[in-house]
Amino acid sequence: MSVSSYLDSVAKPFQGLAPWILRAVLGVSFILHGLGKFPLPPEKMVTWFESMGIAAPEIVASLVAIGEVGAGIAVILGGFFGSAGHLITRLGGGAVVVIMIGAFYLAHADWFITQKLFMSEQIFLFALGLYFAIKGNN
Repeated sequence: MSVSSYLDSVAKPFQGLAPWILRAVLGVSFILHGLGKFPLPPEKMVTWFESMGIAAPEIVASLVAIGEVGAGIAVILGGFFGSAGHLITRLGGGAVVVIMIGAFYLAHADWFITQKLFMSEQIFLFALGLYFAIKGNN
């Protein structure tokens, strides 16, 4: 038996867990990031948005916090609900992508295509969100 075949046989019973590991890590991370911005509106974020000239900073900051929690919940819960869950997972993943693009644009514009981007957790959150937006529950 080759090493590859042996590793396949060891991993086979766990293959169904692989997407759940990604789902749980992304979902919990986004829930915790969002909850860290409560109570609403998140004052530090409001002040930062005001300094950037963003309109209605209290509303935008609150929507970011709620969006992060909601996206995390959607990615996790979407795995439990058949065809409806497929849509929920995709929407949650898409919300993660939108939120992360906003974070890159507003907070990390100097990171684009640099080593710093690829050494940050943000690129992995973006990639996992994109994965679930594309794959859903497939």
